[in-house]
Amino acid sequence: MSYYQGNDLRKPSGGHKARHHKVKRKYELGRPFTETRLGHDDKRKVSRVRGGNIKVRARIIAFANVTDPEKGVTRKTRILRVLENKANPHYTRRNIIVKGTVIETELGKAVVTSRPGQDGVVNAVLTRS
Repeated sequence: MSYYQGNDLRKPSGGHKARHHKVKRKYELGRPFTETRLGHDDKRKVSRVRGGNIKVRARIIAFANVTDPEKGVTRKTRILRVLENKANPHYTRRNIIVKGTVIETELGKAVVTSRPGQDGVVNAVLTRS
């Protein structure tokens, strides 16, 4: 199954429905969303992407780099559980970590600031609440 990332095949609102003039191209393809889950150890996948570059995708993650903004210190700590996910409430139940997810760590409650499915690492900032 292919994932088309372009919007060129959609008809704009109004007007006559005409046959589209553009065909899908290989370089416009995407990949499925990487569901980074909470686990006991870290597992990553390295993918070759457009231009010959590589992208590290975090599949299962156990640790996060948590920054304390008041002290200006960053530490690698274990993620205990997923507390809240505003992107999708079902992600909280399935322990899926994306940017903006509120996680509980050994240092306290933190908000994820990185994109684990794109960066391969979880960076978070402690919250005081």
